Amino acid sequence: MKNENLNIKLEEKIENGEHISPVLPAHIKNYLIDIDGTICDDIPNEEPERMATAELYPDALETLNKWYDEGHVIFFFTSRTEDHRKVTEEWLDKHGFKYHGMVMGKPRGGNYHWIDNHLVKATRYRGKFTDLINKDVTIQVFDDGQHD
Repeated sequence: MKNENLNIKLEEKIENGEHISPVLPAHIKNYLIDIDGTICDDIPNEEPERMATAELYPDALETLNKWYDEGHVIFFFTSRTEDHRKVTEEWLDKHGFKYHGMVMGKPRGGNYHWIDNHLVKATRYRGKFTDLINKDVTIQVFDDGQHD
């Protein structure tokens, strides 16, 4: 049930008279969600024959479709290769996932460190989708010489 038409109004930002990248409204999140081991069985790329029969994690389907229905952007970001796109889309559609698109070829191995000019929040999946809660944690930031 991929929806390629993102009908989300991006807010244009102007800083010092210059346009900068648009951002989503504050109440809308841009979710990038892993597939293997997060919404279904962890299927290694080296065993693509298993991808079509991966077991669904039901709480993932319910939660992600709820977020989609609330207007959030749902993209799958997977280490599966482009060769596995068709079987992956068929699996997602068969199980009824609502989503906007999929990015293939995420680097493998974990220990991700995302650097971006937009606010990035990371949530580690630990076996069950639930409502998200706020939690204070320590993060690494660039040392700009100004310490708050």
